[in-house]
This record gives sequence, structure tokens and C-alpha cells, in this order.
Amino acid sequence: MKKILLLPHRFKLPGLLIMIPATVIGLMIIFNEFQISALDTHVFAMYVQDLGAGRYFTMVPDNITNELIGLLFLIGALMLGFSKEKTEDEYIASVRLSSLLWAVYVNYALLIICFLFVYGIVFLQVMTFNIFTVLIIFIARFNFIIYRNKKRFADEK
Repeated sequence: MKKILLLPHRFKLPGLLIMIPATVIGLMIIFNEFQISALDTHVFAMYVQDLGAGRYFTMVPDNITNELIGLLFLIGALMLGFSKEKTEDEYIASVRLSSLLWAVYVNYALLIICFLFVYGIVFLQVMTFNIFTVLIIFIARFNFIIYRNKKRFADEK
């Protein structure tokens, strides 16, 4: 079997413990416009355009709640999705590959639908969500297939 570069199994639980709170806070940000005022700071920007001309390599005031929560979600989801299972065999590798392929297909199908039917500033929000959807779909499908097959094998015994 060809060796696939995956994180050790011990990364699964920390990934889940990072991803769940980041998801909850991320949903609070989306639906309640939640911001943590302690995270108001100046950040480095490679390029920023205000009402006037754009500026390169400058410091700008920002609340980094969105960036921090998005980063935590991505780190947690990557740790959860790409950690080895306790028994990593060819079947698990096959399910992982098919789930990843399926997630990419579904993600781009959703993106095509959004290109056709979503306009204006809402499209920017759709593109922001698109950053996360491949990982969400992959994790959901991979774990569903593994759970379903474990249940099926348990029922056969």
C-alpha cells in the first residue's frame, strides 16, 4: 500500500475540540454579528483600498475575530479530517479518497449554482463560506461512511 501523508491519530480529538467552539462562535458571528472587542488591533495588510486610492504594505485597524475564528476552524477541521484512523487500511484510504472527491464535486456543484443565482454583496459571503465547505462536506461524508460500515459489520456479527 502506498503511504499517504496523514497526521497521527492523536490529532483527531484536539482537532474536534478546536473545531466545535470555532463553529459555534463562527455561527454567532454570522447570525448575530458577534465581535470580541478585545481583538480590536492594528494588522499588517499587503494591500488595502479605502474610499480613495489603494495602499500597499501598511497597518490598518481591524477586529480580528473573524480571522481568528476562521483560522481556528480550518486548523481544527484539517486536524480532524486528515488524521489517521485507529486502523488505517486500504479500505479506509479508499473511503477517504472517494469522500474527498465527492466533497469537491458537491462543493463545485454548489458553487456553480451560486454563480448562476446569487448576485451582489451576498456573493462575497458565499465565496467566504466556500472556503470551508470542502472540508465540512469531506469530514461529514467520510465519518458517515465509516460509521455506517461499522454499524453494518456490527449487525452482521
